[in-house]
Amino acid sequence: MVIDVHGHLTAPDSLYVYKANILSHRGSHGRGKVEISDDEMMAFLKQPTFGTGKSHFELLKEVGTDLQLLSPRPYQMMQAEKPARVSQWFIEECNNLVAQQCRLFPNVFKGVCGLPQSPGISPKNCIAELERCVKDFGFVGCLLNPDPSEASNYDTPNLGDEYWYPLYEKLVELDVPGYIHGAGCRSIRHSYSTHFINEETIAVVSLAGSRVFKDFPKLKIVVSHGGGAVPYHFGRFQAPSLRRGGSETFYDGLRRLYFDTVLYTAQALELLFKTVGPDRCLFGTERPGVGTAKDPKTGKWFDDVKGYIDGFDWLSAADKKTIFEDNAKKLFRLSVDAKTEKA
Repeated sequence: MVIDVHGHLTAPDSLYVYKANILSHRGSHGRGKVEISDDEMMAFLKQPTFGTGKSHFELLKEVGTDLQLLSPRPYQMMQAEKPARVSQWFIEECNNLVAQQCRLFPNVFKGVCGLPQSPGISPKNCIAELERCVKDFGFVGCLLNPDPSEASNYDTPNLGDEYWYPLYEKLVELDVPGYIHGAGCRSIRHSYSTHFINEETIAVVSLAGSRVFKDFPKLKIVVSHGGGAVPYHFGRFQAPSLRRGGSETFYDGLRRLYFDTVLYTAQALELLFKTVGPDRCLFGTERPGVGTAKDPKTGKWFDDVKGYIDGFDWLSAADKKTIFEDNAKKLFRLSVDAKTEKA
């Protein structure tokens, strides 16, 4: 079975009309809601998307995905907007639509919620929405943004800090993973894509060198996009940890985390697997998303990540099964088979 742990919401335009409205009035006209009937949603998910001529369903089937974990699109979550309620309302509506799609197509989608994070507001503010999504909707994890300021300031403590402990405690209690993923970017110096890589790198380094997993030994953390720059610069972080001595190196801390395979070249994937080990990796594509384009040299989709992994003859069949299926089932407590919903 092929489980894609990194998928995002493909939603009708009414979600983004809602977003524009609440941004315009900043909450003064009330919350409102997004209303899409089940029939409308089912029809929408069978329509072409992302300029590919194929629906979300067809794009998954084309590359062999059986099940996808679905979350709000992070760059849309506007967590730095003020007042914070504007972002919170939008994220909650996104979570509602994820829940609707999971209910309609339970053999295709499982939910991962966005959290109403805001700069300067304690992560405790996220707990109610996390509990709603896990307990009411059956979601299996949550996105965790290390920088809710969206690069407008860097006052939020890193993920190794006790500032985050109330959220970690709740993740352990609910037995769901936190999925590290940046959100929007307000910097004029770089885009949200480079911001993702920066924040994932900072998150890995801060967690690997912290006592978080000593304090929360059952905490489950997955890092998006192959851990940012960490596999590429592994030696830079490993060497100082050896000079310092002690009982644990950077590599030991790294091996407490899990990493997805949302990387769009075979070379990058090979580096990830050989740095952190295939037993710490979960299959992910973000399809449809930023990688949904065809390589003009090969004619193949950049985000057909399965094809790259299938081509690694140095990975055993057991390693590939671990990446494609076993780790996802274990971390997200999935009880699923290979039956997929017919579009």
